[in-house]
Amino acid sequence: MGGEARSTQSSTQSSTQKSGSSNRGFASMDPEQQRRIASEGGKASHASGRGHEWTSEEARAAGRKGGQASGSNRNKQQ
Repeated sequence: MGGEARSTQSSTQSSTQKSGSSNRGFASMDPEQQRRIASEGGKASHASGRGHEWTSEEARAAGRKGGQASGSNRNKQQ
């Protein structure tokens, strides 16, 4: 009877954990919980005056840089 309880417990543990990974840390949380925690961090950062506000010029430059990087990688693969 004791053996049955142990085998049920181990099968329950293995089904709740991803194989080869831990159930700890930010990456193992569900996406909605990650989003909520990240949002709290962003709000705290802006409330303390350390948050970054993008200007339209900064955003444009970042988009251009990203486009150039992805375009150069695409040409190298051919």
